[in-house]
Amino acid sequence: MAKYVHSMIRVLDEARSVEFYDRCFGLKVAERLDFPEFTLIYLANGESETELELTVNKGRTEPYALGDGYGHVAFTVDDVDTEHARLADLGYAPRKLVDFAPGGEVIARFFFVADPDGYQIEVIQRGGRYR
Repeated sequence: MAKYVHSMIRVLDEARSVEFYDRCFGLKVAERLDFPEFTLIYLANGESETELELTVNKGRTEPYALGDGYGHVAFTVDDVDTEHARLADLGYAPRKLVDFAPGGEVIARFFFVADPDGYQIEVIQRGGRYR
């Protein structure tokens, strides 16, 4: 069976992105591979074996067009209200908290926050299918 190991996004500023993912989600640099034309930075934490790969293409100065195919990356947290307030205090402007209740009963609580390159990150309350 296949094992899912990482997702990759392209970012303009390595330091800015590494700081964002560390401050917001506790992701640390697990490995950094530097090549003449690009750098790969693998971020991870002890909560999951899955990594986020940041690719920095050297010499790139224009923001990436995210297009209409990218959706979001998601993280779970123990207390979504506390995390929402913490990210707001850090100046990252998380969007409003949502109680997702398609059948009248709340089945998920979440919010979105954008990373420095505009990628949307969903932050979900642990529980239900997200343990």
